Amino acid sequence: MTLVEIPGSKSVTARGLFLAAAAHGTTVLGRPLHSDDTEGFAEGLVKLGYRVDRQPGAWTIEGRPSGPGVAEADVFCRDGATTARFLPALAAAGTGTFHFDASGQMRRRPLGPLTDALQELGVDLAFGGEPGHHPLTVRANGIKGGELTLDAGLSSQFLTALLLVGPLTAEGLRITVTDLVSVPYVEITLEMMRRFGVDVRREGQTFVVPAQPYQACEYPVEPDASTASYFLAAAAVTGRTVTIPGLGSDALQGDVRFASVLEQMGAHVELAPDSVTVAGPSDGLRGITVNMRDISDTVPTLAAIAPFASGPVRIEDVYNTRIKECDRLDACEENLRAMGVEVETGRDWIEIQPGRPTGTLVACRRDHRIAMAFSITGLLVDDVTLDDPECVKKTFPGFHQALGTLRRSWGI
Repeated sequence: MTLVEIPGSKSVTARGLFLAAAAHGTTVLGRPLHSDDTEGFAEGLVKLGYRVDRQPGAWTIEGRPSGPGVAEADVFCRDGATTARFLPALAAAGTGTFHFDASGQMRRRPLGPLTDALQELGVDLAFGGEPGHHPLTVRANGIKGGELTLDAGLSSQFLTALLLVGPLTAEGLRITVTDLVSVPYVEITLEMMRRFGVDVRREGQTFVVPAQPYQACEYPVEPDASTASYFLAAAAVTGRTVTIPGLGSDALQGDVRFASVLEQMGAHVELAPDSVTVAGPSDGLRGITVNMRDISDTVPTLAAIAPFASGPVRIEDVYNTRIKECDRLDACEENLRAMGVEVETGRDWIEIQPGRPTGTLVACRRDHRIAMAFSITGLLVDDVTLDDPECVKKTFPGFHQALGTLRRSWGI
């Protein structure tokens, strides 16, 4: 058995930064993720006038329930979707003029359902290019609140941004969703809001958010379950055993369910309250048909090991993976085909046949998840090379070193 320490959750760190900034008092986030995305979020808060002290192992944030501490700011959101979607909502609850822009990659990703909702609530927004995309300017004068209908079928982050800002509105929010993807990420949001003192409720498809002050706290960040998927997959496909401490059945993150997908394929899984262990089967993995709508960030992980299964692997109901950092279904298809693997895709599915992959130059498309997933393929295939290995800095700058350590321990 090999222990692998996984860095803190990106999702939990980003939500923790928002909640800490909005709360009364001083919050300490323990073991936050240090990566390009989370550093960009923290720097965005600083640009907006919040005090953020980043020390190894702990970030301390002084809350400002009244909103940003400056009257005007320019915030560059880098490639970070949580930064690009959460911070404009936070700024809108304050007073001032705040300009947001992002990388070319992030400019292409949609904001429309969120910006439409903010405008419906009376927030004054102006777009510097295509409506519903960065760059945008928020001319903030607080948010009254009220009732909304929201389509969150492209990303749960639109709903999360509105949930997080709800307690900062004058009257609270009632948000009815007509479609919702990645439900476990919304559950993370609700649980963290409660930890920061707000009694948010779900009534069927309607979320009720009171105008109730957040209260600062000390909040430990659990390991990132999406990142853990690569190491769990590595064990499953090589017949080895890996244990991830700090991430188990008590975890907030839905992506811990990726372990159960591996279990359905024949891996042995032990899920304790605070750890998960995966042991790969001696006779190889089985094919599977699986709906991954709620754990779609792990789709590339499964796709990258699918050729080694004894039967076809079909992943369904994952259209939202097409509007991530890249079109992930298309990226998986391209790279698997380049390895000589038979693969088909549809609007929201991918099916991969068993095969004998050959080495290739992986087209990462500046997407950390494509790079990390196909690095696992490289455990069993010679001459797999990434065209952009540094893109992993978005969520796990030390990924290649960690995987190298694992390879050496296994003698691969």
